[in-house]
Amino acid sequence: MELNNAVKFLQGKTILITGATGFLAKVFVEKILRLQPNVNKLYLLVRASNNKSATQRLYDEIISTELFKILRNNWGSKFDDLISSRVKAVAGDISFENLGLNDSELREEMLKKIQIIVNVAASTNFGERYDDALGINTFGALNVLNFGKKCDEVKLFLHISTAYVGGEETGIILEKGENLKRRNDINIFEEKRLAEELLSQLQNQCIPDTAITSSMKEFGLERAKMNGWPNTYVFTKAMGEMLLGKFKGDLPLVIIRPTIIASTYKQPFPGWIEGVRTMDVVLVNYGKGKLTCFPGNLNSALDVIPVDMVVNAMVVAMEVHYAQHQYSSSMTEI
Repeated sequence: MELNNAVKFLQGKTILITGATGFLAKVFVEKILRLQPNVNKLYLLVRASNNKSATQRLYDEIISTELFKILRNNWGSKFDDLISSRVKAVAGDISFENLGLNDSELREEMLKKIQIIVNVAASTNFGERYDDALGINTFGALNVLNFGKKCDEVKLFLHISTAYVGGEETGIILEKGENLKRRNDINIFEEKRLAEELLSQLQNQCIPDTAITSSMKEFGLERAKMNGWPNTYVFTKAMGEMLLGKFKGDLPLVIIRPTIIASTYKQPFPGWIEGVRTMDVVLVNYGKGKLTCFPGNLNSALDVIPVDMVVNAMVVAMEVHYAQHQYSSSMTEI
């Protein structure tokens, strides 16, 4: 896609972005503002008690980061005006119905104006508590979808998944969704019931919170491996995809499945990353001498992709699939 196509496409668009304080979402927001400052509005869903706290998190954890230095330098004294006019932090949580939006007036405004929904929110902890991972990665995705189906002008739901939803399959796994369809016998709502039942039992035993957390983490890994996935993260993300495919209705759905996301390659500048994440843990521990060996196949490809390449794919997917209601395919995957 030529740059001019993306610039033209983004002009005047109203977009909801979940997981806004996360690594990938920040790069996505910066990309849009740098590429097309005349986007109409970016609603950023942020976990916070109210919109004032959400706005504070917007500036403390997103706008003030080094990632925005190019944009800040380009706009100079007008940078704050750009942010205030184009970006709106919204207090909410995808674990709840209607995304936990308590501000009814703002919720109605969003329902009337949103044209594109980009669901980036996720718990990427491989050994997350099973109830928390289900709440965010599985049923959280469904909550975002259901909210999107209520939006008057919505024409695209873009969901960020992971390349590893295929689980512990062997051989070449094609990006056509068959690997998940073969496993549609999984009763996802039963998985939720089992998690809630165990949590209730543990709470009734009056054991410490740390012990409850440990048990819920172990249960998640147990359920994942029992069903053919290596960890709780990819298992709950796979179930999230299944729910989206089943309940999408007429809403155009695009799923992007990146591999291990690493630092920026080129844009807005090379090498930006936030914290120690994904494969960085291995590199840091090797550098400190704490990790002397790591099992692997020297002939295999390193499954890593720079975050700005993922963001570029997101923008391309939005431009290509926007307003394609006439297509009859149940799901498009990239």
